[in-house]
Amino acid sequence: MLLHDIALVFGRYARQTLRSRFQMLFGTLMPLLYLLFFGPLLGDLPLGSAGDSWQVLIPGLLLQLALFGASFAGFSVIVEKSTGVMERMRVTPVSRLALLLGRVLRDALLFMFQAVLLVLAALVMGLRAPLPGVLIGFAFVGLLTVALASLSYALAVKVTTPQEFGPVINAVTMPTMLLSGLMLPMTLGPGWLDVVSRLTPLRYLVDAVRDAYVGSYATAHMLYGTLVAVVFAVVAVAVGSRVFHRAGA
Repeated sequence: MLLHDIALVFGRYARQTLRSRFQMLFGTLMPLLYLLFFGPLLGDLPLGSAGDSWQVLIPGLLLQLALFGASFAGFSVIVEKSTGVMERMRVTPVSRLALLLGRVLRDALLFMFQAVLLVLAALVMGLRAPLPGVLIGFAFVGLLTVALASLSYALAVKVTTPQEFGPVINAVTMPTMLLSGLMLPMTLGPGWLDVVSRLTPLRYLVDAVRDAYVGSYATAHMLYGTLVAVVFAVVAVAVGSRVFHRAGA
């Protein structure tokens, strides 16, 4: 029953997405701009990590795609609340968990599609990475999307206007981007900044995907990154499900 409900909700939102090709492609614009205009600047810089500049930059851009895309996913719930869609969903027998997971699954597939486009563009520009490492990167994008989209939807259920939602998301995503080492390894910064960055869960995912892109799979970074990603996703889905259930969303 739950799987059937998830499939119904997923199908509804997947059809909406497929009808909006602009939405499918626009999310890759910012990472592509970084790829085109920022990537070449790193070629001759000593980045202090294994791999070339592309193997450092692309993992960060992949997770940046999930960070910003999934964090703002909740805007759709605010729109649905204002148009009465959420009210109509409340009176259906569909599982509240399915209402969350159907949306989240759509987001995960959308951002992994965009991640594939980004990696293909990077390969044209000079990225060389082992296929298992690339696939591991996609898996991390999926887990991060599940976690952040779940929390984003939960927040959107709690607030009433975009003016409440937007500042909270910006207050979380910008420090996270700066402290996680998405653009450059945090080891390049002062020691205190490197220590602070370790309090950011995304830092461990970034380090794990960078290891994967140079073919290093049995590393501490990979272990910690996998544990953080899985635990973060499970906790976030539990929080989102609880909020949806209490709100009768």
